[in-house]
Formats: sequence, C-alpha cells, structure tokens
Amino acid sequence: MSLLGVKDLSIHIGAARPVDGISFDIAAGECYALLGESGCGKSMTALGIMRLLPVAARVTGGTVAFEGGDLLALPESGMREVRGGGIGMIFQEPATSLNPVLTVGRQIVEALQLHAGLQGAAASARAAELLDQVGIPDPRRRLDAYPFQLSGGLRQRVMIAIALAGEPRLLIADEPTTALDVTIQAQVLDLLDDLRRSQGMALLLITHDLGVVARMADRVGVMYAGQLVEEAPRRQFFAQAAHPYSVRLFAALPDARRRGGRLATIPGSVPAADARHGGCRFVDRCSEVMPVCRSTLPPWREVDAAQRVRCFLPGAAPKPAAGAAGDVAALAVESRPLLEVTDLQVHFPIRRGILQRAVGAVRAVDGMSLQLMPGRTLALVGESGCGKTTAGKAMLQLLRPTAGSVRLEGVELTTRSAGELRPLRARMQMVFQDPFASLNPRLRIGDIIAEGMQALGAGAKAGGDAATRVGGLLEQVGLRPDMVSRYPHEFSGGQRQRIAIARALAVNPQLLICDEPTSALDVSVQAQILNLLSDLQRDLKLAYLFITHNIAVVDYLAHDVAVMYLGRVVERGSADEVLRQPRHPYTKALLAAVPRVDGTRSEVPKLVGDMPSPAHPPPGCHFHPRCPLADEACRRSYPAETLFGATHAVRCFKAA
Repeated sequence: MSLLGVKDLSIHIGAARPVDGISFDIAAGECYALLGESGCGKSMTALGIMRLLPVAARVTGGTVAFEGGDLLALPESGMREVRGGGIGMIFQEPATSLNPVLTVGRQIVEALQLHAGLQGAAASARAAELLDQVGIPDPRRRLDAYPFQLSGGLRQRVMIAIALAGEPRLLIADEPTTALDVTIQAQVLDLLDDLRRSQGMALLLITHDLGVVARMADRVGVMYAGQLVEEAPRRQFFAQAAHPYSVRLFAALPDARRRGGRLATIPGSVPAADARHGGCRFVDRCSEVMPVCRSTLPPWREVDAAQRVRCFLPGAAPKPAAGAAGDVAALAVESRPLLEVTDLQVHFPIRRGILQRAVGAVRAVDGMSLQLMPGRTLALVGESGCGKTTAGKAMLQLLRPTAGSVRLEGVELTTRSAGELRPLRARMQMVFQDPFASLNPRLRIGDIIAEGMQALGAGAKAGGDAATRVGGLLEQVGLRPDMVSRYPHEFSGGQRQRIAIARALAVNPQLLICDEPTSALDVSVQAQILNLLSDLQRDLKLAYLFITHNIAVVDYLAHDVAVMYLGRVVERGSADEVLRQPRHPYTKALLAAVPRVDGTRSEVPKLVGDMPSPAHPPPGCHFHPRCPLADEACRRSYPAETLFGATHAVRCFKAA
C-alpha cells in the first residue's frame, strides 16, 4: 500500500498551470526521484502536497492521499499536525528558509516542542543530537549560532535536522544538495539514505542532478512543463531512457570523452506555465517531432513491465549526436604565464573585547602558489570553506592579500593602489557564483553591461557606440539584442549567468575568474554555458580560473587542475594527471565522492567529518585529522611539494 498517492494534481496561478494533472505514488521506505529542469513544476508539486502554496496559487483538481486520508480535504489545523510530524520538508534555499533572527538551536527546539513534546534541557539535548546526526561539528556550540554564521553546507544540514525533528514518515527533499560540494553532498545523501532504510521513511527527492538520482532513487519520474513524461525504476531508466527529453538530459552531461568537443544541448527552454498546448509539451524542442505530436497529447505507453512514457515514438528515443572530442591543447606550457601567484595569504583578524583587539586570525588562504597560462583553463577545486573564492577575489585585488605576490603578465598587483589598479581592471574580470545577487536589480541589463565599459573606457577602445557593442555582446552569449531593456528578474538563471558573462566580456579581458558559474544550473543550461565558455576561449584566447566543486565539469573543460584544502594547494597538475592518477588522499576522496550516473561506487573510503576551522588549523599536514593514512610524521610537519613529472606536484608524505 502506498504511503503517499498523488492523483491528477493540478495547480493554477491565474492563467498559469505550473502543475497540470500529475500522478504518482510512494511506498514506505521508498525513494521516488522527481527529475526535470527548473520551471517544470517540481517544487510547486511539493508545495501543493504540503499545502504551502503562494497566496495566488490554488489547487484546481486531484487528490493527495497520505496514510489513507486526503490532505486536500483537511482543515488547516489538521495540516499543521501533518507538516513536520507526518511529512517533513527540506526546502531548496536554506538561507531564505531559516529565520535569520533566531538561533539554530531555537529553530530546532521549536520543531521538537511542537512535534515531540520536548521542553527545556531535554529539547536542547535532542537538538544537539540532531545536529550531530546530520554531521555538524561541535553541535552544542552551533546551537547558539545564527544562520548567517554558517556556511551553505551547514545551513543545509540544519534544515535537515529541523525536518527530522518530528520523525516524519515522509521526507520531501527539494534540491537538498544543489549548492553543496561533493564530499558534503555524499555525507548528506548517505544520511538521507540511512534514515529511510533504518526508519522506513519514504523520500520524495526533487533534483535535476542525474548522478544524485542514480545514487539514491528506487523509481524515477521525469517532469516537463507541469506533467510527468516518463516513469521507470532507476535501473531501467539509466539503462535505456525512453522519452526524447530524458535522452537529451543524459546527452548534455559533461565528461572527459567530450572534452574539447560540443555538448549536446536542448534548444529553447521550458515553455511558460501559461502556455496552452494542443499536443506534446516537448514538441518545440524535439528533433523527432511528428505531425501527430503537435495536435494530440501523447497517452501513456508501456515500454516494458515497469517503465512507461508519454510519447508517440514506437520505441525509445534515439540518442542525439554530440560533438566529437576535440583538441584541448591550448597555448604551449613553455609560454610566459598570464597569472603568477606566489605564497598568497589572506588572513582575517579575529577581534574580541571592548577595544576589539586582534586575538587570532582566520587563515582563509595560507600560502597558495599557482600559474595560469594564456588561453588555458585552470580549475581550482575543493570543499566549501577551503578558500577558493577568497583566493580568486584576492588575485583580482577585490580583497587585499595579507602577504604574497600576484603578477599579471609580470606586473605586480599587490603593491598597487586602487587608482593604479584601475587601468588593469579591464584585463581581469570575475563571473560570480550567484548572478542574481551580482546584477543590480534596479538597472536594465543594457545599462549593467555598459556600466563597466563606461567606467574603464573599454567601449571606445573596441570601437562603435555603446548600444551596438552591448547588442553584439548579448548575441555573443546567445541572447537577443532586443533584451537590453529588460531587468534581471525577467530572466532565467541560465540567462542571468549569460548576462554576467557578457558584462565581464564587455571590457575585453584576458583573464576570467569564474566562481561556480554552473553550480545552480540545470543540466541542459549547464551544457549551453560550457559550450559558450569553450567557444569564447577558442575565439578570444581567454584564460579561465574556474572555481568549482563539479568534477564532471572540470573533466570536460579544464586543462590543468589545482586541488585546495584549508587555504593551500595540496595537488596540482594537468587534468589527466590529477583526475586519472590522483596521488593525494584528499584528491582521491573528492573523486570517490562524485555520484556517477552508472550508479557504481568507488572503493576509496569517503571523507568523514568536516574541514577544520581555518581559525585553528591543525599542526602538521592540515588533512591528517581526516586522512586514513596519517601517522606521526603527518601530525608533526607540513609536507613539502613532491614532483611526479614536469607538472604534477603533490604535498603528501604518503604520495607514491
């Protein structure tokens, strides 16, 4: 018998139909993955089940049965008992879901008081247990922390702790690992998997990450434009996806085999929720379209005993042809470095007391050295909190380094004043992780792109008037010139990322520092951005410092890789050397934590615990508290760099 049964659920917001007749069921202890791009209606489906819809939205049809009762028929008082106690939910964005003026402990205790009847010391003790259960270090101290004092990964785990406080029988996880690095993602997924298996808890997993689906799901439902278009057991889905949309999601995945070539992309975008459809909703993006697809909604068709699909094709959709792997050799390694970083340090003082005296320092970057050649891509990888973004900002002098040297084509940047740096700004630009936060919401995108050109005088150097130049930049990144008068909120996430790239390109840079530019994007949009970056590098001879935790993207895009841990580079070399022959235990653990679409798991032990605080780095090798190979030498001194060839260098006593 199903724990949750959703039948013909429809949700309207005015003329828009974000959910339009969706049906599925979940058994106790089962993980059902709802897969699809942003805008397909996945999160709205979850909010409809929980009856947490926006004010303008309303359920116009269908039933939601939970443990035999219809949730849509319950009064609000009855739903308050179900929420948290019967059904828990992990929301997509913990920064906006957690109350910023309440401590983490207070928010967990609130859930415990409501659903478990615990009070006082018992509630606080249970809250600490929950934080420890979800892998948060020093849980009792963290009870007094506010959400803004925690990293994104820690905030996500706090959300999981709150959801688990009521011991729900069904947990809805809406993109629970989207912004997490692979090691934390592996810990969170293992935690959710262990909980559902040990407690018989059902899990509705909403995601666009095929690797996470392969790792977690028992069954998969593919959602597109408000409807399910394919449903299958995990093994059958990954062995032979049937719907053209599902097949194209797989084809858009980056990997080493396609390095230097083109990723297959899905043209266009998910249709607007207020669009009316006479036939198949995927018709405008499908290369196998037939006349009947435009006039008639495809009925469900059984592919085999447990797999069904909404499609008129007689068999499974054929795989689209992707661009063949190309030549990734950029400029010669012997050429003069574009960027040289030597012993870079960025320390933030810890101040306490009435006089705010410095009593210590957060060593965010603690002696980093690397080189970036013209026209090449250097990927900087590591867990959240290791100092990647801080290092990138320090290289551009957006943060002033504490010590060390940063040279751009031999010009020392760290000793120059703000006025002296100004003419150099056009040669080095940054694409930030969150394009929505980095774009001024009050300016039209034409003004946003032109702003840097006007400030640095780059428009005059490029020739032509600013409006023509802006239009050309929009076309260059795959947008229409007539979009210049729109505001950032009128674009999708992938389009905003393209705008951020256009703004950076407006001043004709030689170096782009890309900080997690694809971390929150759908697979299909990610493929478009990666193709765009590859094209721009080839055409403009750009150099990229690509900050990311997505190893698949690194494998596809990067020429060289530097692995960072607690402020220092622990392994560096070519992409093939680092990703195919890793020698540092941390690099091996990072690669082992990556969820694979074939569902296989590495035999390398996964990392346990969290990175130590950069305010109190451990003595000796910083990785030794988490390293299975550590011995007394590792605890006593930091390893020197050992070369394994001309470009492959490792800081580890155990490297062989």
